[in-house]
Amino acid sequence: MPPPLQAHRLLISHRRLPTPARRRFTAVSSVQSPPAKTLAPGPAASSVLSIRESLLSGERTAAEITAEYLSRLHRTEPSVRSFIHVAEAAAQREAEELDRRIASEGKDALGPLAGVLVGVKDNLCTANMPSTGGSRILEGYQPAYDATAVRLLREAGAIVVGKTNLDEFGMGSTTEGSAFQVTKNPWDDSRVPGGSSGGSASAVSARQCVVSLGSDTGGSVRQPASFCGVVGLKPTYGRVSRFGLMAYASSLDVVGCFGSSVFDTATILSVVSGHDKMDSTSSSQDVPDYASELVSLDSLESKPLNGLRIGIIQETLGEGVDIGVASSIKAAASHLEQLGSVVEEVSLPSFSLGLPAYYILASSEASSNLSRYDGIRYGRQISADDLNELYGESRANGLGHEVKMRILMGTYALSAGYYDAYYKRAQQVRTLVKESFKGALERFDILVSPAAPSAAYKIGEKINDPLAMYAGDIMTVNVNLAGLPALVVPCGFVEGGPAGLPIGLQMIGSPFSEGNLLRVGHIFEQTLQNFSFVPPLSSER
Repeated sequence: MPPPLQAHRLLISHRRLPTPARRRFTAVSSVQSPPAKTLAPGPAASSVLSIRESLLSGERTAAEITAEYLSRLHRTEPSVRSFIHVAEAAAQREAEELDRRIASEGKDALGPLAGVLVGVKDNLCTANMPSTGGSRILEGYQPAYDATAVRLLREAGAIVVGKTNLDEFGMGSTTEGSAFQVTKNPWDDSRVPGGSSGGSASAVSARQCVVSLGSDTGGSVRQPASFCGVVGLKPTYGRVSRFGLMAYASSLDVVGCFGSSVFDTATILSVVSGHDKMDSTSSSQDVPDYASELVSLDSLESKPLNGLRIGIIQETLGEGVDIGVASSIKAAASHLEQLGSVVEEVSLPSFSLGLPAYYILASSEASSNLSRYDGIRYGRQISADDLNELYGESRANGLGHEVKMRILMGTYALSAGYYDAYYKRAQQVRTLVKESFKGALERFDILVSPAAPSAAYKIGEKINDPLAMYAGDIMTVNVNLAGLPALVVPCGFVEGGPAGLPIGLQMIGSPFSEGNLLRVGHIFEQTLQNFSFVPPLSSER
């Protein structure tokens, strides 16, 4: 049982850690050049804004826009396999209804996401289509309600085009753990898109939809965003309601979002955020209009980030991080310096402790949360002679290997003889991680790091090596333990595939500082030159 044993070695002698150290960041000039095919000038455009302008001007109808995306989805889906379920007929009907309303009501019929096609991760409940969590035990299950985040999208005029693939119940880092299919990376179909929200990330990357929803328990939005070259946002814990999200680890789960630009991601965040009476952990803090706070490229000053203090986490650029990834992150930090910010290295001594603590806590919560899938209340049921056999056979046949392993790990960590050694100590480490981030964020406005220690790797490369797969979460899990917001923006490429493999820069902020992260990410994105994060698959006709 590797994570508990590994955690025991790391946690057995925990103590209060020193105040994070700082030192001046030194830029490097030997940055790996991207492959020639990725070169293209100009900032990322907002698809949401473009659709809205087209509808307002009458240049295009919602039906035409929907048909364009569905056509691209049909062309790319056989190779990418982002979706478990596509609601084509429903999407067309909703688009036609929107056109009728625009004709009769004018621009008053346009919500902030009118005509925008959205993919929804299949662990978020949807009333009019299946919601399986990527598991056979929920095959064919259709909820009677929408998750709050989905309901808010629909109320804003969005069109839900389908349910995206994921690792079963969000447990995995590659989307190979889905019970239904393996999703592939649009940049190279021999590589994984990341996980567990790999379907949502690949769908946006391949332009099969405009934006998408995912969930992030330990990096499941941010790592796929990096692998697929899209923008991914993990909000502060409580910023977005979890009602209707299938629970994995309730103290860590958040609903996140993907877009091809920071503006699109900001727009969807504004829509889905806010207090929800159905989720007692949701925050009542006011929700700003994040997109309206973003400044266009034409309006930027010569040093738009003047005075911003940025800490680059020292532990994220050392051993175990690919050279190309480290070079891309250092180049991104240099770009932030050129924009006027002050970049210094900062040490977070508790950083390496987060990974084993996360896997103990997440597995422990999962062992409790997944007890509801018993063959009685939801989904697949196996016939048996007695109740205990029905429970056992239904779970044995309905749950996958990784889910079973994490349930067993969590049950072990919570058992009477090991609770103090594992679960209690992991909670103590969680407190240390929170304190470490709090201290660093008192000195810096934003912390930066890679979103993953490598670019997307080959399908099957780590499926039989769970420790190697778990280690890939080292850059992201601490943020969930601390409940902080984090934004990933594409920042460069490394060699691999037909057009290079994208790398994402992770920006971490204080609680409820999503607006500041989006502002900095938008400026970074708008001023980054010579990169185009559109995979060849998406631009083919």
